[in-house]
Amino acid sequence: MAGSALLRAAAAVKSMRLGGPIFVRSTDPAALAQAHLDLGYRAAYAPSDLTVKDTDRIAATAKEFASRDVVIAEVGAWKNMLDPDTEKRSQNIAYVTDRLALAELLGARNCVDIAGSFNPAVWFGQDPKNLSKSFFDATVENCRKVIDGVNPKRARFTIEMMPWSLPSTPDEYLALIKAVDRKAFGVHLDVCNTMSSPSRLYNNAAVIHECFAKLGQWIVSCHAKDLQWGPGYQVNIQEVIPGTGLIDYKTYLRELSQLPVDAPLMLEHLKNEAEYKQGREFIQGVARGSGLSFGTAIA
Repeated sequence: MAGSALLRAAAAVKSMRLGGPIFVRSTDPAALAQAHLDLGYRAAYAPSDLTVKDTDRIAATAKEFASRDVVIAEVGAWKNMLDPDTEKRSQNIAYVTDRLALAELLGARNCVDIAGSFNPAVWFGQDPKNLSKSFFDATVENCRKVIDGVNPKRARFTIEMMPWSLPSTPDEYLALIKAVDRKAFGVHLDVCNTMSSPSRLYNNAAVIHECFAKLGQWIVSCHAKDLQWGPGYQVNIQEVIPGTGLIDYKTYLRELSQLPVDAPLMLEHLKNEAEYKQGREFIQGVARGSGLSFGTAIA
């Protein structure tokens, strides 16, 4: 009886999905998919060298990853859709549209970018106009253009919040969702990117809860990192390895586990394999300690 009860309890816990970069040099989709499982990952970034022209590799990648229950969490676009240079902006939007098409072919959860920046030197850089109505209106137009250029049925197009550009808060993201008005527009949540002040960082559990409460029905994928104070007298918030900063991962994972879909949580921005291992094991440990599961033997 005790064993049966334990099995029923384990089955009742909805498994989340954790993912991150792997350090295997191969173009074999089967080897790449298995390498994720070997780390306790059930989610993956799309292979960075894959393009929409790689028809056979796309089919093989989708097949091998699906056979191991490893989802493709995201196809990164990472181009400035608001570049002040109109020719570059047009080229960037075409590239992002192409990346959404790849995400759709792969069956990825989303293609993700940031809205961009009016900064002429740094594609994601600070600029006072990044908080303007013209920035918001142009972002709405760009999102519609990308989505309508692909008309995806499986993948979503998403925009990350940024500390110094719209959208920077859940309410601003809600306004963007309403304005874009496309079923294929979703939310990729990076909670660290909305911790733009001491009050938000010190009260990050409440901010995390707000993000999920307001955006949860649209969330398709998330990023995992951590934040700590840097040196100096002015506000200086720096990214660090998960578990070495102030982000409340118990709250983050609890909220993630309650989403209507198994939105992947993807580690990013760490320096090397050892740091990813440290961050991965910390997050897996928090999950275990909270009675949650990432659905693998390791987790």
